[in-house]
Amino acid sequence: MSRRGAWQVAAVVGYVGLLVFFRYRALHKARPHTEETFHQAPTQGRQTLTVAFIPVTCHLTCPVTDYASKTSTTGTEFDAMRFGEFPSIVEALKTKKLLAGFLTVPLAMKMREQGAPIRICCLGHRDGSQLTIRKEDPAKSLRDMRGKTIAIPSPFSNENFFMNKMMRDQGIKPDEIKFVVLPPADMPAALSAKAIDGFIVAEPYCGKAEMDGYGRVLYYAKDVWPNYISCCLVVHEDLIREKPEVVRDLVRGIVASGEWVQKNRVGAAHLVAPYFGQNEKLMNYVLTQPMDRVSFINLKPTDVEIMKIMDMGISLGFLKTRTPPNELLDRSFIGDDIEPATIDLSRMAEFAPAAP
Repeated sequence: MSRRGAWQVAAVVGYVGLLVFFRYRALHKARPHTEETFHQAPTQGRQTLTVAFIPVTCHLTCPVTDYASKTSTTGTEFDAMRFGEFPSIVEALKTKKLLAGFLTVPLAMKMREQGAPIRICCLGHRDGSQLTIRKEDPAKSLRDMRGKTIAIPSPFSNENFFMNKMMRDQGIKPDEIKFVVLPPADMPAALSAKAIDGFIVAEPYCGKAEMDGYGRVLYYAKDVWPNYISCCLVVHEDLIREKPEVVRDLVRGIVASGEWVQKNRVGAAHLVAPYFGQNEKLMNYVLTQPMDRVSFINLKPTDVEIMKIMDMGISLGFLKTRTPPNELLDRSFIGDDIEPATIDLSRMAEFAPAAP
């Protein structure tokens, strides 16, 4: 064969090889998560993901999802990592030590405003925050709390926005109530010691003050701000881009866990008590007294709800810019048909943390 003929044969073989290669790539290209209909577990073992949470009912679906993933055959196993305060979670997300976690919605907005590549993928709950004051305090409204000190979990918390909304509604000036920031777990002790006059935070800390006999609820968030939102699940954009199947498993797990908790509150109290490091009797109290104290369904936020919170943040000076919802939210992982998670409580001795 002449040199020219050899080059022609080589060119044809190379061309056919390229066609085969690109055809293979087209057939095996990962589909966008918005087009996936299901996720299958990897054949060589399950993927794992650590998710940050604080032991408040806003984040209760996180440990439920942890437990559910350990007792099922879903593609991803989740490890719920308990934190005591939000700044540590923020730092872990910024440095990519963690790629997913629960934060207050305003805090997620602030992170996004500052350039952090995170998205809100779903909510953690509805309602569930209470303004709790000392039991002997005769106050009947927020007006009666003028000159007193109230603890909030963070300036970038919806509890803080909620308090400012009530102050405006009742004609209370900004300097007529003093606010201090405390980790949620420290609030009941501070109230009991009379270091503060009240606190507003998610459960179970309000319920603890009630059960221990030194606190009472002055306002339920659900009665002042129906469908109140406090916290959300945020996910790093790198994880969304590189492992959308893991994010899909996580978000499905959160919303399915919420459906299960909504219908199995006593079982949920038994399940999450060791994750929270709390007494089961207390967890049962805050999930059932009253039954609508906190809700775990309807976890897809709307643009209107998000913009309402953002506008409040801007009016208070905590947020500087109005981030478009399509740059802050990724709701594509939440399906239309949500079935309750399958929870086998008989396996708690194998997978749940040791009881407190």
